[in-house]
Amino acid sequence: MSEEYIFGWHAVEAVLKREPERLQQVWIQTGREDRRVKTVTDTLSELGVRWQVVHRKELDQRVAGVHQGVVAAVSESREWSEDDLLAMLSGSEKPPFLLILDGVTDPHNLGACLRTADAVGVQAVVVPKDKSASLSPTVRKVACGAAETVPLVRVTNLARFMRTIRDDGVWLIGTAGEADSTLHQADFTGPVALVMGAEGKGMRRLTREHCDLLINIPMLGHVDSLNVSVATGVCLYEALRQRLA
Repeated sequence: MSEEYIFGWHAVEAVLKREPERLQQVWIQTGREDRRVKTVTDTLSELGVRWQVVHRKELDQRVAGVHQGVVAAVSESREWSEDDLLAMLSGSEKPPFLLILDGVTDPHNLGACLRTADAVGVQAVVVPKDKSASLSPTVRKVACGAAETVPLVRVTNLARFMRTIRDDGVWLIGTAGEADSTLHQADFTGPVALVMGAEGKGMRRLTREHCDLLINIPMLGHVDSLNVSVATGVCLYEALRQRLA
Protein backbone atom coordinates (compact mmCIF):
# COMPACT_ATOMS: atom_id res chain seq x y z
CA MET A 1 0.00 0.00 0.00
CA SER A 2 1.44 3.37 -1.03
CA GLU A 3 1.66 6.09 1.58
CA GLU A 4 2.05 9.82 1.88
CA TYR A 5 3.03 12.22 4.63
CA ILE A 6 0.84 14.76 6.39
CA PHE A 7 2.04 17.25 8.97
CA GLY A 8 0.73 19.85 11.40
CA TRP A 9 -1.45 19.12 14.43
CA HIS A 10 -4.78 20.01 12.80
CA ALA A 11 -4.15 17.75 9.80
CA VAL A 12 -2.96 14.81 11.90
CA GLU A 13 -5.80 15.15 14.42
CA ALA A 14 -8.35 15.32 11.58
CA VAL A 15 -7.16 11.99 10.17
CA LEU A 16 -7.01 10.51 13.67
CA LYS A 17 -10.61 11.53 14.29
CA ARG A 18 -12.19 10.72 10.92
CA GLU A 19 -10.00 8.14 9.17
CA PRO A 20 -7.78 6.52 11.82
CA GLU A 21 -7.39 3.40 9.68
CA ARG A 22 -5.21 5.44 7.29
CA LEU A 23 -2.55 6.17 9.93
CA GLN A 24 0.62 4.09 9.53
CA GLN A 25 3.06 5.80 11.90
CA VAL A 26 3.42 9.13 13.70
CA TRP A 27 6.59 11.02 14.66
CA ILE A 28 6.46 13.72 17.36
CA GLN A 29 9.21 16.21 18.09
CA THR A 30 11.08 15.76 21.34
CA GLY A 31 10.27 18.27 24.07
CA ARG A 32 6.50 18.26 23.50
CA GLU A 33 4.80 17.01 26.67
CA ASP A 34 1.58 19.05 26.80
CA ARG A 35 -1.99 17.78 27.09
CA ARG A 36 -2.55 17.86 23.33
CA VAL A 37 0.37 15.51 22.72
CA LYS A 38 -0.77 13.15 25.50
CA THR A 39 -4.30 13.00 24.11
CA VAL A 40 -3.00 12.15 20.65
CA THR A 41 -0.44 9.58 21.80
CA ASP A 42 -2.97 7.89 24.12
CA THR A 43 -5.39 7.55 21.20
CA LEU A 44 -2.66 6.24 18.91
CA SER A 45 -1.68 3.64 21.49
CA GLU A 46 -5.30 2.53 21.91
CA LEU A 47 -5.58 2.10 18.15
CA GLY A 48 -2.29 0.25 17.91
CA VAL A 49 -0.69 2.89 15.68
CA ARG A 50 3.08 3.19 16.06
CA TRP A 51 4.36 6.54 17.28
CA GLN A 52 7.83 7.75 18.12
CA VAL A 53 9.47 10.80 19.70
CA VAL A 54 12.30 12.10 17.48
CA HIS A 55 14.52 15.16 17.10
CA ARG A 56 13.31 18.00 14.93
CA LYS A 57 15.99 17.26 12.32
CA GLU A 58 14.29 13.96 11.44
CA LEU A 59 10.94 15.70 10.94
CA ASP A 60 12.62 18.36 8.78
CA GLN A 61 14.04 15.59 6.60
CA ARG A 62 10.64 13.95 6.10
CA VAL A 63 8.62 16.97 4.99
CA ALA A 64 9.16 20.44 3.56
CA GLY A 65 7.10 22.94 5.52
CA VAL A 66 6.24 24.07 9.02
CA HIS A 67 5.38 20.73 10.58
CA GLN A 68 4.64 22.08 14.11
CA GLY A 69 6.46 19.12 15.61
CA VAL A 70 4.33 16.30 14.22
CA VAL A 71 4.46 14.23 11.01
CA ALA A 72 2.40 11.18 10.10
CA ALA A 73 2.68 8.54 7.41
CA VAL A 74 -0.78 7.71 6.07
CA SER A 75 -2.16 5.49 3.34
CA GLU A 76 -3.25 7.48 0.31
CA SER A 77 -6.78 8.80 0.52
CA ARG A 78 -9.23 7.74 -2.15
CA GLU A 79 -9.77 10.52 -4.64
CA TRP A 80 -13.39 11.31 -5.44
CA SER A 81 -14.50 10.96 -9.04
CA GLU A 82 -17.13 12.95 -10.88
CA ASP A 83 -19.50 9.99 -10.59
CA ASP A 84 -18.93 9.83 -6.81
CA LEU A 85 -19.92 13.48 -6.47
CA LEU A 86 -22.99 13.22 -8.70
CA ALA A 87 -24.16 10.18 -6.73
CA MET A 88 -23.67 12.03 -3.44
CA LEU A 89 -25.61 15.07 -4.69
CA SER A 90 -28.50 12.95 -6.00
CA GLY A 91 -28.80 11.21 -2.64
CA SER A 92 -28.60 14.34 -0.50
CA GLU A 93 -31.63 16.13 0.90
CA LYS A 94 -29.72 19.42 0.96
CA PRO A 95 -29.60 21.65 -2.13
CA PRO A 96 -26.17 21.40 -3.79
CA PHE A 97 -23.58 23.93 -2.57
CA LEU A 98 -20.31 23.52 -4.47
CA LEU A 99 -17.07 25.41 -5.05
CA ILE A 100 -15.37 25.14 -8.45
CA LEU A 101 -11.77 26.33 -8.72
CA ASP A 102 -10.52 26.79 -12.28
CA GLY A 103 -6.73 26.75 -12.47
CA VAL A 104 -5.73 27.40 -8.84
CA THR A 105 -2.20 26.00 -8.81
CA ASP A 106 -0.82 27.42 -5.55
CA PRO A 107 -1.12 24.80 -2.77
CA HIS A 108 -1.51 27.49 -0.09
CA ASN A 109 -4.49 28.96 -1.94
CA LEU A 110 -6.08 25.55 -2.43
CA GLY A 111 -5.61 24.69 1.24
CA ALA A 112 -7.12 28.01 2.33
CA CYS A 113 -10.10 27.50 0.00
CA LEU A 114 -10.71 24.02 1.42
CA ARG A 115 -10.60 25.41 4.96
CA THR A 116 -13.22 28.08 4.16
CA ALA A 117 -15.32 25.59 2.18
CA ASP A 118 -15.50 23.37 5.26
CA ALA A 119 -16.44 26.32 7.47
CA VAL A 120 -19.44 27.35 5.35
CA GLY A 121 -20.76 23.86 4.56
CA VAL A 122 -19.66 23.42 0.95
CA GLN A 123 -20.29 19.79 -0.04
CA ALA A 124 -17.31 19.44 -2.39
CA VAL A 125 -14.57 21.41 -4.11
CA VAL A 126 -14.20 20.67 -7.81
CA VAL A 127 -10.99 21.25 -9.78
CA PRO A 128 -9.81 20.30 -13.28
CA LYS A 129 -7.37 17.39 -13.53
CA ASP A 130 -4.85 19.59 -15.32
CA LYS A 131 -3.53 22.96 -14.16
CA SER A 132 -4.60 22.58 -10.55
CA ALA A 133 -2.75 22.03 -7.30
CA SER A 134 -2.90 18.45 -6.01
CA LEU A 135 -3.84 17.34 -2.51
CA SER A 136 -0.26 17.62 -1.21
CA PRO A 137 0.99 17.66 2.41
CA THR A 138 1.23 21.46 2.15
CA VAL A 139 -2.41 21.70 1.07
CA ARG A 140 -3.46 19.46 3.96
CA LYS A 141 -1.42 21.52 6.44
CA VAL A 142 -2.91 24.85 5.29
CA ALA A 143 -6.41 23.33 5.23
CA CYS A 144 -6.13 22.55 8.97
CA GLY A 145 -8.06 19.30 8.67
CA ALA A 146 -10.56 20.43 6.03
CA ALA A 147 -8.84 18.26 3.39
CA GLU A 148 -10.15 15.29 5.38
CA THR A 149 -13.74 16.59 5.55
CA VAL A 150 -14.41 18.29 2.19
CA PRO A 151 -14.08 16.04 -0.88
CA LEU A 152 -11.70 17.37 -3.54
CA VAL A 153 -13.06 16.18 -6.88
CA ARG A 154 -10.81 16.26 -9.95
CA VAL A 155 -12.73 16.20 -13.23
CA THR A 156 -11.27 15.51 -16.66
CA ASN A 157 -13.44 18.04 -18.50
CA LEU A 158 -14.55 20.95 -16.32
CA ALA A 159 -16.87 22.51 -18.92
CA ARG A 160 -18.66 19.18 -19.42
CA PHE A 161 -19.06 18.76 -15.66
CA MET A 162 -20.53 22.27 -15.41
CA ARG A 163 -23.03 21.43 -18.16
CA THR A 164 -24.02 18.26 -16.32
CA ILE A 165 -24.79 19.93 -13.01
CA ARG A 166 -26.46 22.88 -14.71
CA ASP A 167 -28.80 20.44 -16.47
CA ASP A 168 -29.55 19.05 -12.98
CA GLY A 169 -30.65 22.49 -11.80
CA VAL A 170 -27.46 23.87 -10.22
CA TRP A 171 -27.02 27.62 -10.75
CA LEU A 172 -23.43 28.48 -11.76
CA ILE A 173 -22.16 31.82 -10.46
CA GLY A 174 -18.71 32.91 -11.64
CA THR A 175 -16.56 35.85 -10.57
CA ALA A 176 -15.11 38.36 -13.02
CA GLY A 177 -13.85 41.88 -12.42
CA GLU A 178 -15.70 43.28 -15.44
CA ALA A 179 -19.08 41.75 -14.49
CA ASP A 180 -22.06 44.11 -14.26
CA SER A 181 -23.68 42.42 -11.26
CA THR A 182 -22.13 42.53 -7.80
CA LEU A 183 -21.70 39.72 -5.29
CA HIS A 184 -24.55 41.07 -3.16
CA GLN A 185 -27.01 41.03 -6.08
CA ALA A 186 -26.54 37.30 -6.70
CA ASP A 187 -28.95 34.70 -5.32
CA PHE A 188 -27.08 31.92 -3.48
CA THR A 189 -30.09 30.44 -1.70
CA GLY A 190 -30.80 27.49 -3.99
CA PRO A 191 -28.70 24.78 -5.67
CA VAL A 192 -25.55 26.71 -6.52
CA ALA A 193 -21.90 26.36 -7.48
CA LEU A 194 -19.50 29.26 -7.00
CA VAL A 195 -16.88 29.35 -9.76
CA MET A 196 -13.54 31.03 -9.05
CA GLY A 197 -10.75 31.54 -11.57
CA ALA A 198 -7.00 31.50 -11.13
CA GLU A 199 -5.39 34.58 -9.64
CA GLY A 200 -4.31 36.93 -12.42
CA LYS A 201 -5.84 35.16 -15.43
CA GLY A 202 -9.22 34.43 -13.91
CA MET A 203 -11.51 31.82 -15.40
CA ARG A 204 -10.74 30.24 -18.73
CA ARG A 205 -13.01 31.17 -21.64
CA LEU A 206 -15.00 27.90 -21.70
CA THR A 207 -15.48 28.00 -17.94
CA ARG A 208 -16.76 31.57 -18.14
CA GLU A 209 -19.16 30.71 -20.97
CA HIS A 210 -20.74 27.93 -18.90
CA CYS A 211 -21.62 30.24 -16.00
CA ASP A 212 -25.24 31.36 -15.62
CA LEU A 213 -24.21 34.61 -13.96
CA LEU A 214 -21.00 36.62 -13.62
CA ILE A 215 -20.47 38.81 -10.56
CA ASN A 216 -17.79 41.13 -9.22
CA ILE A 217 -16.66 41.85 -5.68
CA PRO A 218 -17.12 45.56 -4.88
CA MET A 219 -13.73 47.19 -4.26
CA LEU A 220 -13.18 50.79 -3.13
CA GLY A 221 -9.39 50.89 -2.81
CA HIS A 222 -6.56 51.26 -5.28
CA VAL A 223 -5.87 47.54 -5.87
CA ASP A 224 -8.05 45.91 -8.51
CA SER A 225 -8.12 42.32 -7.30
CA LEU A 226 -7.95 40.05 -4.25
CA ASN A 227 -5.97 36.90 -3.64
CA VAL A 228 -8.10 33.99 -4.90
CA SER A 229 -8.45 32.40 -1.46
CA VAL A 230 -9.52 35.73 0.07
CA ALA A 231 -11.99 36.36 -2.76
CA THR A 232 -13.36 32.84 -2.32
CA GLY A 233 -13.85 33.46 1.39
CA VAL A 234 -15.69 36.73 0.76
CA CYS A 235 -18.05 35.09 -1.74
CA LEU A 236 -18.67 31.93 0.29
CA TYR A 237 -19.60 33.88 3.39
CA GLU A 238 -22.06 36.00 1.44
CA ALA A 239 -23.52 32.71 0.17
CA LEU A 240 -23.68 31.36 3.74
CA ARG A 241 -25.34 34.56 4.99
CA GLN A 242 -28.08 34.16 2.38
CA ARG A 243 -28.51 30.43 2.95
CA LEU A 244 -28.86 30.89 6.71
CA ALA A 245 -31.40 33.66 6.24
